[in-house]
Amino acid sequence: MTAPLLDVRGLRVSFGGKEVVHGVDFSLQPGEKLALVGESGSGKTVTALSLLKLALNADVAGQVRFGERDLLALSGRELRAVRGSEVAMIFQEPMTALNPLFTVGDQIAEVLELKQGLARRESMQAAIELLADTGIPEPQRRAQAFPHQLSGGQRQRAMIAMALACQPRLLLADEPTTALDVTLRGQMLDLLSRLQARNGMAVLLITHDLHLVRKFADRVAVMENGHLVEQGPVAQVLAQPQHPYTRKLIDSRPVRDVMEGPDAQPPLMQAEGLGVTYPVKLPGLRGWFRKGAFTAVKPLDLTLVPGRTLGVVGESGSGKSTLALAALGLLPHTGTLRVAGQAWSGRAANDRALRRVAQVVFQDPFSSLSPRMTVEEIVGEGLRVHAPGLAIAARRERVLAALADVGLGETQFPGLLARYPHEFSGGQRQRLAIARALIVQPALLVLDEPTSALDVTIQKQVLGLLQRLQRERGLSYLLITHDVDVIRAMAHDVMVMKDGDVVESGSVDDVLSRPKQAYTQRLVAAAA
Repeated sequence: MTAPLLDVRGLRVSFGGKEVVHGVDFSLQPGEKLALVGESGSGKTVTALSLLKLALNADVAGQVRFGERDLLALSGRELRAVRGSEVAMIFQEPMTALNPLFTVGDQIAEVLELKQGLARRESMQAAIELLADTGIPEPQRRAQAFPHQLSGGQRQRAMIAMALACQPRLLLADEPTTALDVTLRGQMLDLLSRLQARNGMAVLLITHDLHLVRKFADRVAVMENGHLVEQGPVAQVLAQPQHPYTRKLIDSRPVRDVMEGPDAQPPLMQAEGLGVTYPVKLPGLRGWFRKGAFTAVKPLDLTLVPGRTLGVVGESGSGKSTLALAALGLLPHTGTLRVAGQAWSGRAANDRALRRVAQVVFQDPFSSLSPRMTVEEIVGEGLRVHAPGLAIAARRERVLAALADVGLGETQFPGLLARYPHEFSGGQRQRLAIARALIVQPALLVLDEPTSALDVTIQKQVLGLLQRLQRERGLSYLLITHDVDVIRAMAHDVMVMKDGDVVESGSVDDVLSRPKQAYTQRLVAAAA
């Protein structure tokens, strides 16, 4: 066996005297793909950042040999020469990693100017060629675009182009596909594999997605609470895991546990010819006199009965979140839509009673919960609106009952009611969001990507909670997601959306087991 390209020995990382990575050892051969796997807080991202001393305010000890050099022993100047040219990194969220004030082409060209000394014109031409290598459409035009003008997949391709600009020998990829749809994830993995094979570089992939590990990596290393608990070839570790934590990760695929009740009931939500159109500015002189229209959701019909889940699945831009906002009466729409037999009027006072029937749980609990409000204020807010006459003691009792329903209590979290959202984990914050929705005793929950921001084990817990609440309370769910596994576990019926149109619909078994449309087949295959 050749000498390893990267050899990490006894890596320890501390913040403020508290050690978070405990003596990690692993190595990476030239051209090899190693996946570092674990949940949020396991230490995998800190480990990757510490290899290049990118972890802010961290005390790093141990040895990180890259070829003949120990990266931790290099001076700041020597390390800057390594970063980007020999070891490059793709960060998790390209929208925050890319500078919003410069075009994508400028940012890629800057790397080539600084690292390879190319002239401005040469570096811009090379940036366009790099974008073309990633398969981005119209690379010359995209090079002139700012990050906000690109889709999520295009931004990630631009990040990959920037990382590979100097043909590094080692690529650190930190959750490079987490924010992408399933089909885009597959495209990004195929792209990375192709570029990795062509350039002969090694890849350290940071992820919690075992689907990606199976499809991409040669070896896998599993981290838990800052310890490396297991590593080996992917086929061996995932087929015959030795450590309980590895087995827990592998067993975290969502499990179907829903009540298959009769659907011959009056619908709780019904829509006929429901469509959503946005006004857009027309180019040129025409835009001075009239506006154009963009159809986000083409006219569709849907029916949702009590105690059942209608899943809406599709990629970003398919119109599924727009449909959810229309269902909540938050967007004007064409056609008819009734919830509990009543249509949204668009006037707050008239719709107040209907808002108690239909509640929503958003994708990211950290941004949907006010950081300035306590748990008691957040969960009890709905009661102040819908039951203003309730005494303070009675309201607090209802808040505690709602929190207990979602598995949060004073025994587990002393001083629970006075805590703030930042004091909880992602899964616990999502439980708070569900408690806030449940406290007014709704009949319908609109779930907008309720688990996409969560780790696989936490996702399984939250889905189990939603399944239990549906069985106990007869709740109806309108479930918006791009995750086919979540649809398979939760939904009774499913609608597949693409470009604002419903391309296929029916029972979850018919649509996912025997998909008729090519787009549905591609979604199902990407999740396999």
